[in-house]
Amino acid sequence: MSNFSFTGKTVLVTGGSSGIGRAVAEKLAEAGASVIITGRRADALKQAAAELGPRVTAIRADASDEAELDELFRQITDQHGRLDGVMVNAGGGGFAPLDSVTGADIDAALATNVRGAILTIQKALPLLDRGASIVSTGSTAAPGGIAAFGLYSASKAALRALTRTWAAELAPRGIRVNDIVPGPTHTAGLEGLGGEDPSGLLSALAKNTLFDQLVQPTEVAAAVLFLLSDASSGVTGSELFVDNGEAHSK
Repeated sequence: MSNFSFTGKTVLVTGGSSGIGRAVAEKLAEAGASVIITGRRADALKQAAAELGPRVTAIRADASDEAELDELFRQITDQHGRLDGVMVNAGGGGFAPLDSVTGADIDAALATNVRGAILTIQKALPLLDRGASIVSTGSTAAPGGIAAFGLYSASKAALRALTRTWAAELAPRGIRVNDIVPGPTHTAGLEGLGGEDPSGLLSALAKNTLFDQLVQPTEVAAAVLFLLSDASSGVTGSELFVDNGEAHSK
């Protein structure tokens, strides 16, 4: 159970059918929120909503598709009339060394992680009142330096800069914007980067943290709920690391 109350609040979580997004949606629902989760895979969304319970509504929407985002926010407006929080979590990436990167790879990396994040928040603004909170999902990869991970790192670095900019722009409206920065988190997406046998990658990533273990989605979710809640009313333009000390182990 969450230590924060979200009774009477409505929160959108993009990329909410699995991994960190799903863990956030689950904790929000437990805390009394009405939660909308989105994603590109209708079957995964339907299953997640059924398992997470009646407080969670699934709406299929590709964050990189502006028309689908327009339809998403039309439905949210009709069904809820407002949003109290947004977690911009939809995104992803993979390994692509410089000598093999294509224009399509560049476009794909930026489409959801940057373009989709910008459009999502832009279209959410009419539904956000004073006291609302926006949380973007960053990454400890943002500073760069991980071989063959440049596109993902660059997209998350861009999101980091945008988060700080939005915090300044939205401060007069009383809307807070912060960046949650997970370290290597044990999700299906992370396992997918390791190919048929991800154990080597997962072990190496765990050893790169101070605690010698991967972060769990529930640990990230607990920190996200803090940033979305009134308990963090004085926090904006900040980064909250949930990385088992990875950023400080180098």
